[in-house]
Amino acid sequence: MVAERVVLVTGAGSGIGAAVARRVAGPGTRLVLHSGRNREGLEAVAAGARADGSDVETALGDLAEEVTAGRLVEAAVGRFGRLDQIVSNAGFADRRLFGDLDEAGLKRSESTIAGAFFRLVSAALPQLRASDWAWVVAVSSFAAHVFDAKGNLFPASAAAKAAMEALARSLAAQLAPEGIPVNCVVPGYTRKEGAGHSALSAEGWRRIAERIPMGRLAEPAEIAHAVAFLLGREAGYITGQLIHVDGGLTLP
Repeated sequence: MVAERVVLVTGAGSGIGAAVARRVAGPGTRLVLHSGRNREGLEAVAAGARADGSDVETALGDLAEEVTAGRLVEAAVGRFGRLDQIVSNAGFADRRLFGDLDEAGLKRSESTIAGAFFRLVSAALPQLRASDWAWVVAVSSFAAHVFDAKGNLFPASAAAKAAMEALARSLAAQLAPEGIPVNCVVPGYTRKEGAGHSALSAEGWRRIAERIPMGRLAEPAEIAHAVAFLLGREAGYITGQLIHVDGGLTLP
C-alpha cells in the first residue's frame, strides 16, 4: 500500500507525543517517532502504531544538539523516500526561577524547543514543498501565556515556547502562498502517563486542578485530538493559529 503521508513526531516516547502517534497511526500513515533517550517507551509506542497498520521508523537523539534535527529528516527520507508532516513536540519544563535559573539552562530550553523547531523545518523544507499534504504543527505550552506567582512560572520554558510560536507564525506567513499550513497547539496542564517523574505532589496537582475553570487536568489524548485535526486535510485552510487546549486556563 502506498502511504498517503509520512509524519515525524518528536518526543513520542510518552505523554502528548505518544498520544499523537497513537492517534494518527493507521494504514496510509507512516511514522518517524523520536525520543531523546526513552528507548523503552518509544519502542512500546512504535509497536502499538505498527499493530494499528503503520510502518514505523524510530530514532533517539538530543534535539539540543544541532545535528539531531537533520538526522531525523534524513531518517524519514532514507526509510520512506519523503517527509510530509512534522509534529514538533519534544521539550521539557524547567521550573527554575530567576536567581536559580542560569544562562546555560535558558539556552538549553531555547535550543531544545525553539531551536529544534527551526532546525527541523529548515532541514525539511524541500520535502515539505514537494508534498501535497505538508502540514506542520508545533506543540507549545500555557507557560508562554500564563504568568502568576501561584506555580505557573517557568521562565526558560515560557521564553522557549514563545519563541517557537513566533517562529511557527512567521513560517505560516511565509508558506501560506504555497498552501502549507503551520499551526500551534497550546496545551494546559496535562496528566502525566503512568508513574513517570512529576515535579509536584498529588496535593500540588489537586491545587492546580482547582485553578482550571474546567476543574481537571487535560488527558494527553485530548491534546492529540487537536493535533490530529490540524494535520488533517480538512484543516488545510487554518494557518498561523494558536489553538489553546487548556480547560479555560487562559481565559481572561
